[in-house]
Amino acid sequence: ERVIVSQLHRSPGVFFEHDRGKTHSSGKLLFSARIIPYRGSWLDFEFDPKDYLYFRVDRRRKMPVTILLRAIGMTPEEILATFHDTDTFHLQGEGAQFELVPERLRGEVARFDITTADGKIIVAREKRITSKHIREIDQAGVKTMAVPDDFILGRVIANNIADPETGEVLARANDEITEDLLDKLRLANVTELRTLYINDLDRGGYISQTLRIDETADQWAAKVAIYRMMRPGEPPTEDAVEGLFNGLFYAEERYDLSSVGRMKFNRRAYPEKIDDKAPGWLKRFHERVGPQGEDGPGVLVNDDILAVVGVLVELRNGRGEIDDIDHLGNRRVRSVGELAENQFRAGLVRVERAVKERLSQAESDNLMPHDLINAKPISAAIKEFFGSSQLSQFMDQTNPLSEITHKRRVSALGPGGLTRERAGFEVRDVHPTHYGRVCPIETPEGPNIGLINSLAVYARTNRHGFLETPYRKVIDGKVTDQIDFLSAIEEGQYVIAQANAEIDDAGMLAGDLVSCRHKGEFLLATSDMVQYMDVAPGQIVSVAASLIPFLEHDDANRALMGANMQRQAVPCLRPEKPLVGTGIERRVAVDSGTAVQATRGGIVDYVDANRVVIRVNDDETLPGEVGVDIYNMIKYTRSNQNTNINQRPVVKVGDLIAKGDVVADGASTDLGELALGQNMLVGFMPWNGYNFEDSILISERVVADDRFTSIHVEELTVVARDTKLGPEEITRDIASLGEAQLSRLDESGIVYIGAEVEAGDVLVGKVTPKGETQLTPEEKLLRAIFGEKASDVKDTSLRVPSGMVGTVIDVQVFTREGIERDKRAQSIIDDHLRSFKTDLADQMRIVERDAFARIRRMIVGQVA
Repeated sequence: ERVIVSQLHRSPGVFFEHDRGKTHSSGKLLFSARIIPYRGSWLDFEFDPKDYLYFRVDRRRKMPVTILLRAIGMTPEEILATFHDTDTFHLQGEGAQFELVPERLRGEVARFDITTADGKIIVAREKRITSKHIREIDQAGVKTMAVPDDFILGRVIANNIADPETGEVLARANDEITEDLLDKLRLANVTELRTLYINDLDRGGYISQTLRIDETADQWAAKVAIYRMMRPGEPPTEDAVEGLFNGLFYAEERYDLSSVGRMKFNRRAYPEKIDDKAPGWLKRFHERVGPQGEDGPGVLVNDDILAVVGVLVELRNGRGEIDDIDHLGNRRVRSVGELAENQFRAGLVRVERAVKERLSQAESDNLMPHDLINAKPISAAIKEFFGSSQLSQFMDQTNPLSEITHKRRVSALGPGGLTRERAGFEVRDVHPTHYGRVCPIETPEGPNIGLINSLAVYARTNRHGFLETPYRKVIDGKVTDQIDFLSAIEEGQYVIAQANAEIDDAGMLAGDLVSCRHKGEFLLATSDMVQYMDVAPGQIVSVAASLIPFLEHDDANRALMGANMQRQAVPCLRPEKPLVGTGIERRVAVDSGTAVQATRGGIVDYVDANRVVIRVNDDETLPGEVGVDIYNMIKYTRSNQNTNINQRPVVKVGDLIAKGDVVADGASTDLGELALGQNMLVGFMPWNGYNFEDSILISERVVADDRFTSIHVEELTVVARDTKLGPEEITRDIASLGEAQLSRLDESGIVYIGAEVEAGDVLVGKVTPKGETQLTPEEKLLRAIFGEKASDVKDTSLRVPSGMVGTVIDVQVFTREGIERDKRAQSIIDDHLRSFKTDLADQMRIVERDAFARIRRMIVGQVA
């Protein structure tokens, strides 16, 4: 049996981060944004140390971001208007009238006296403008202000300026204002001049600067530049350029954000409300697009690119927060269905390509669909995924706990995930959002530490694949029974009390202050502030860790080892449930499927080692259903780890059984509870140095009573092949074997069931032809006298490996089709058929007897 381990990968969406000052020697923070789709090309935006903003597709060569903005159809004027606010000047013969926006003057040094209409000085020259000054300017009603030409020089023009009479373009958007340009504008009678509002503090001119290093002239040139970056050396024809650009982010078959990616993108790039202190250009953009909700197209639209560049520019301006990659709101679980679906899609794409190729060939007339479509690539992709994917693993079946833990594992490795070598310390670390979702204790030691985790006891995934954990709702300090599952994204907004917070008899939170969590921090809050409460103290740990009694007293490192070692416990011959447990043992035994549960209530009618029959209660039997449940036990079966799986009934005839009761124990379970070890009496004392450090002395009685004895089921196989020198043969007739060795074999040369064997004993006699060797004169003489002797075969029998002692419990013989079965193979098949028929007849008899009994109960006492 195999298990597909779920993968914890980076959620699609948009992420903003900085390099923590590591890239440039000055330690300057370089901000970047990355749009990660579920499928398609990654789009990165990044600042360089000179504050130019670049973009790159799929980690290729970087290009100025304005090339991308031009390619989506924006002119330089529109680009500047989208990411900058403007100042307006009314040119006069000398100097100009400046339209004041008082708020923008805060913190500036006045380069000239700022006065009221009647000449009263509000701010003297060379003085810093404070909030008080701004209030005075507002109160005085100063709307415009005369400024000298040198106040305008060096500013950047916000739009193209044309001669009002001839229409000739005098200055282009993003040109710097010089004295010559001012003279030219005055000559042409241009009165209004709009410039970009830029300062060094919180309104950087990053887009304007980037536009200067952009060498493309128009939309077509920008698209060609992107084409050359993606396909260097190929001639840019019109169709190829348009096809590539549209295919990058706008074609549904090549690009998909997925519903999760769109939800994450909209939440980050289109916030519900904008800060009042946000610049005017950002407010205008969000008024135009509005909040987008959680739904939208799977491909990118132009506004998406503008929104991301806008957030990135604001981050560089010092407003906003970067994202935490290790937050569980930014990582989601891909489980088996989704992983298989991706493989299926890959197979379908191959089929599509093959069909198109076939149709394009000349002789594609009068072809039927079955001639075109070959399903092999799909089945090959699925087979490869289940057979050899890194996430498809051989199930750890040592005991019920190891089985259930393996199924609840989440791994950050695998295709599309991290690699051990590349994963840093932060990814492996415990994050505050792991609380109640991923166990902080159970993880492997060694290179995979922190990359492979276990789900917490109550964790589940929501429809987007994010992990959720349950909380009890608290209303006005009263703890209710309403349970809400919250994801890591939602949890940050709430104040959440611990599970061990005191509650009085009325169900109210007791005490003045309650220990709570809020936004990843611990705080003390009053009971009326609390909105949720943990459901149980054990909700933060995994199944294995929750089986450790008094876990809170253990050192974390040793608890990690204990949780991992419980999975390695071999099932004992006589399981014994623990005297001190945590209450979760029964759940593990039942949920792992090891213990057999009654599906319906009733009375036990018959019990033997192989079968339990329960006569179901009349009120639980629907019309048309069989009124009897038959539970067949699994007997002495081999698990993946060669441990023994054997079920034993724990009920007796006449017992009353309710739905959900345990009917039979399996490996490592005792009366329906997980029993990994034995209840031993332990003494801590020195004993003549025999228990020095980690040595342990055990009483002889422990061995005599078979306390720690376990049974292992080994499967040994032998194959008889056709060799170049002739066929190998399974036979009893082997010259080199003595009578004692042959006594356990039947006439076909195969061991009997029930034979007790030890190391070196023959299980299957087999001879292999060996090549002709040079014979000695004596051998030639013997051959001449006795004829062909079996001296040209060597003994290659299957023997019991060294160190093994046991009993043969089953023999299976497989014969290739078309070859006649030998006696033993035929008798095995006949026995199987016979036992199956007997079993079926028994079951039919039980069902018939129950049906007649029910009819009798219904008819007796009725009047005809």
